Amino acid sequence: MTGGNNMDEFKDRFLSKFAFSSDFGRQMRFIIGPRQCGKTTIAMRVLPKEYDNYYYNWDEKKTRDKYKIDPNFLAEHAAGRVKSWVCMDEIHKMPKWKNILKGMFDRYEKRLNFVVTGSAKLDTFRKSGDSLAGRYFVFSLNPMIAAELAGKKAETVLPEKTAAETVEKMLSGSKPSLDAVNSIMKHTGFPEPLLKGEDVFSRKWHDYYFERIIKQDMRDLTRIRDLEKVSELIFLLPGRIGSPLSVNSLKEDLELNFSTVSGYIKELTANYALFSLAPYTGNMNRLVKKERKFYFYNFASVKNEGIRFENFAAVELKARLDLWNDSGADKYDLHFIRQRDGKETDFLVTKNLKPFFLVECKLSLSPVEPHHRRVSEALGNVPFVQLIKKPGVLRNEGKDFFCASAERFLG
Repeated sequence: MTGGNNMDEFKDRFLSKFAFSSDFGRQMRFIIGPRQCGKTTIAMRVLPKEYDNYYYNWDEKKTRDKYKIDPNFLAEHAAGRVKSWVCMDEIHKMPKWKNILKGMFDRYEKRLNFVVTGSAKLDTFRKSGDSLAGRYFVFSLNPMIAAELAGKKAETVLPEKTAAETVEKMLSGSKPSLDAVNSIMKHTGFPEPLLKGEDVFSRKWHDYYFERIIKQDMRDLTRIRDLEKVSELIFLLPGRIGSPLSVNSLKEDLELNFSTVSGYIKELTANYALFSLAPYTGNMNRLVKKERKFYFYNFASVKNEGIRFENFAAVELKARLDLWNDSGADKYDLHFIRQRDGKETDFLVTKNLKPFFLVECKLSLSPVEPHHRRVSEALGNVPFVQLIKKPGVLRNEGKDFFCASAERFLG
């Protein structure tokens, strides 16, 4: 067993600076993201000091009973002189939860601020008719990233106006965070095992993580009957992370039909076990435009060093882009490039649907392969960063081409 990593019990999360800003007005703040990534913790940080009285977990019988006895139970909080925050946690598991929340908000919006937390399904209703329309903004919380763990300020990870300026900012940050990168690579970015920093605890915690998603969240929120098959699927996925996912191959291994396996993957994504990247389909010849790549939020089960590093980078980049989207006016997305000859660039960041910069992951320093230069040129000479796991690397490989260690670029 290794000792703790001497990190604080709580690290300020970058999202807190933006999600609870008065810039977003009266709207409820919906904080979504993977199970146990810190959603409830950041919500409680904005509650009054006697936060227990302002926090309602709808998984608990006492909260449900309180509502049944008195649907207007928030009146006691609304009577205060200061407009306080109240937190509704896991309310999406209640029947007709949208109507309940709408009623509370419409009655008390001038006296209370609402933060709503949860993982699975909380954001999926946006795609259909929505009784809560105009009453909320959604913010995404991901596992902790290296810059958060290192105690840096939120402003240090925000983008600049141009891709070149953004990449330069990411490369020139002070005090590269090697310890933070190594800790997340080892324990993942989930706060409890990460901040505790002990090997035995971390292994136990991660052993039960997917079981909790499958046997609690998916049991409660999906119509899947054979959850053991979902567990089998989770067991198969680490070897397929980082490559375009073939459902046909998985259906043979699981002895299920195509639509069933696709449904399982869809539900695992909706329940924040996985996230996917779409291939870039812009104006560039010979691109593969069908199969998506999938990554784990919790990559503890990914043992291959190269794939684990790529998964780590995917989570770090996704978390940054979610933060950029939640805090600014531009729209950022994460894709990958795959050509018909099989050549691939791991990540493409886009800004307002246009290529912004490219990232390729390597374990150690090696020459930039020619196809990456061709891709950059075809996309308008966007910057390219070859992200290296080996520490202490920062090299210029031509105009807007760099090789850089993860602790330099992401720390």
